[in-house]
Amino acid sequence: MSFEDELAEALRQAGDGFTPDRQALVAGGERRGRRLVVRRRAAVIGGSVLGLALIGTAGAYTGGLLGGAGGTGGVGTAEVAAPPALSSTPPAKGKVPGSGTGAVSDEQMVTWLRQLLPDGELTELKGRGTGDGAGGTGVSGVFDDGKGKAAVGISLNRVDPNGASVTEMLTCPDKNKFDYDGCTSETMADGSRVMLYQGYEYPDRRVPTKSWRATLVTPQGYLVDVQEWNAAAEKGEPVSRPNPPLEPVRLKSIAHSPLWRRALEDLPGARPETPRTVPRPGASAAPVLDGLVAGYGVPVVAKGGEGDSAYVVLDDGRGKSMVTVEVQSPGKHGGMDSLFTHATVMPDGTKVVTRQTPGEKGGKNVVWWNVDTLRTDGTRVIVSAFNAKNQESDATRKDPALTMAQLKEMATSEKWAQYGK
Repeated sequence: MSFEDELAEALRQAGDGFTPDRQALVAGGERRGRRLVVRRRAAVIGGSVLGLALIGTAGAYTGGLLGGAGGTGGVGTAEVAAPPALSSTPPAKGKVPGSGTGAVSDEQMVTWLRQLLPDGELTELKGRGTGDGAGGTGVSGVFDDGKGKAAVGISLNRVDPNGASVTEMLTCPDKNKFDYDGCTSETMADGSRVMLYQGYEYPDRRVPTKSWRATLVTPQGYLVDVQEWNAAAEKGEPVSRPNPPLEPVRLKSIAHSPLWRRALEDLPGARPETPRTVPRPGASAAPVLDGLVAGYGVPVVAKGGEGDSAYVVLDDGRGKSMVTVEVQSPGKHGGMDSLFTHATVMPDGTKVVTRQTPGEKGGKNVVWWNVDTLRTDGTRVIVSAFNAKNQESDATRKDPALTMAQLKEMATSEKWAQYGK
């Protein structure tokens, strides 16, 4: 059970039957700090630049909301002159965080968008200049090149270019955990980093709306995000064409355009990102999980993970099945005692709770089997299994490849006693 699922569980219990939208919670974040950004990058990859352009602020990035734009109108990459160094000066008293002086107007943002798009009709235009931090700096519209209407959104921001969040945001998500059609990440000649992503508005593809984007960060911390869909709106409108109108190389050109420089320069520089806590030496759940799974003799077809969380995908010939583990050290799960109110207590004092519920991330007929344990020293180990290759995909088999007894054996294994020590 991941952090966001625990939060939903606690909210549900506190609300005496109230059930929050866990899909929305999951789409918005990842487990603690770093995972927040990673999940937003991947599932937000069905996120919204239209929303970003009109809602986002400098602080929105740290919550996973991105935006950006740029291009020269052609597919080639434009040279961007070196922007000024980042400023760490806080906004003036009474000034909305994330807003600039207003040097770039709403109308100017719209004009630049028109210049950067190819021939076609552009309607439903909404621009936000640099003077309105509450609304965010960006522009959106509906573009039609004669082959169907497509929503297009661009958002601009400032970030710490050396922050770990930027690196994670520009790294393609794990293909084993998230379904998408294509993703590349590269460093350009001027040092700018860009990720080109071709995915879907919803990772589980509950609707065929595609979401393509280019996210670019310059060495000076200028964040530019361009997103498009193959429908007139990101949500709630039928697909109007097989693919969005702009190819990834064109999106990159738009994101790298010098036209946006004046707006980016007018936005306040981001404060340096607070360094994250260095992981405990030896704290790697992956090798422990690998060793435990090996004892069951089920072929592993994929695996991954980092730090306190890891996964494997098993396939015994009857369909793929993902197994995940998450370890929480003492003090990292405060306020969740209610989850263990009705736990079974083992001879060594370990509390064990088992659950078998439907999957909650959109995959058709997915089941989620879970064993949640809390040791006497406060260490928590959660092992889950699904009857699908990942939580967003449709089921490939009736039940997970491992039994509940095996999941319990894994979660209560003595191998976790020395974890991270």
